[in-house]
Amino acid sequence: MTALKTASLAALMTAALAGTALTTGTALAADTVKIGYQLPLTGETAQYGQDFRKAAEIALTEFNASGKPFKAEIVFEDSRSDAKEGTNIARKFVDDKEIVGVLGDFTSGVSMASAQVYKDAGMPQLSQTASHPDYTKISKYQFRNIATQAQEGPYNAKWMLSKGYKNIAVIAEQTDWGQSVVSGFSDGVKANGGTVVFSEFFNRGLKDYRSLISKLERAKPDAIYTGFFYEDGAQFLRQVQQLGIKTPVYSTSAAYSPKLIELAGEAAEGVHLTSNFLPTDPAPHIQHFVTEWKAASNGAVPGQFPAQAYDAVRIMLAAVEKAYPNPTREKVRDTLAETKDFAGVTGKTSFSADREAEKELVKVEVKGGAFVPVAD
Repeated sequence: MTALKTASLAALMTAALAGTALTTGTALAADTVKIGYQLPLTGETAQYGQDFRKAAEIALTEFNASGKPFKAEIVFEDSRSDAKEGTNIARKFVDDKEIVGVLGDFTSGVSMASAQVYKDAGMPQLSQTASHPDYTKISKYQFRNIATQAQEGPYNAKWMLSKGYKNIAVIAEQTDWGQSVVSGFSDGVKANGGTVVFSEFFNRGLKDYRSLISKLERAKPDAIYTGFFYEDGAQFLRQVQQLGIKTPVYSTSAAYSPKLIELAGEAAEGVHLTSNFLPTDPAPHIQHFVTEWKAASNGAVPGQFPAQAYDAVRIMLAAVEKAYPNPTREKVRDTLAETKDFAGVTGKTSFSADREAEKELVKVEVKGGAFVPVAD
């Protein structure tokens, strides 16, 4: 990517000498900088990718309307949450010399498969949701703005143990991410004097959890810790209620979505989980995003994942802006690494030396048909 086209540079110098400023809305606007976004727009997880795209478009529109010295463009590609397709997209993005950074993918598995391509090409990659501990270990080009299960698992283990739950069952979907849920949480339980009395995986999209619930009941845990997204979570909670099981249920931030309550109804009541985004937070920047999201979503309230995507795009664009007027891939990587206390809707984000997001988690309970923050 060149710094500025000759004509644009001349126009900029003329404007500067005249004491005026150019905006991205004029015919004399500067370069367009491109970033790529791989995400599932079709397939079983398309609802997440569609939300990411909507959040990204909100962030992009705001950026391009804010009078920056360049316009930004996002190239969206559909990975279908398939590792092979994600790798193909990564090669396509790498071959496009105008793309200086990429976002995505949704799942840890696809993000990690794509990361191998970005690693070899020196392309900075920022995932809004890849929480497998090994993702950022692939190379210096991988970043994420979400807490990992190595962080969230021990945090939730201490939370549950502090409530007096010493014998805990843990279940999670059969994916790389699900495995990290079980390992991160189990390690936290054992390190703090608790016992994992039952552990099992299930296939994403499972319709009948009754056999698994029966196994859980036989294990007689004090509480159940779960690693699932809202669709599976709602199905599980409904069947737990139908079978009359009263064992407390806790979950990861992956289940934090208004749709969990919408789909599970009363069965979601009392569920505890963690998050770093609360749409009820009165902070002006959070309410601005909530308002924009509702306007684009027929009044629906955003969950954590759209908020993560919104922040990820803004963090990437801030890094590109800092690297401007010569935003090479390497320079964008370096400015991403320098991100400190970025004030997003999911809280402040700083990247550690290992490119991990240093974020604070909030404890939440479903109470009265809504997510309510709790102190303990």
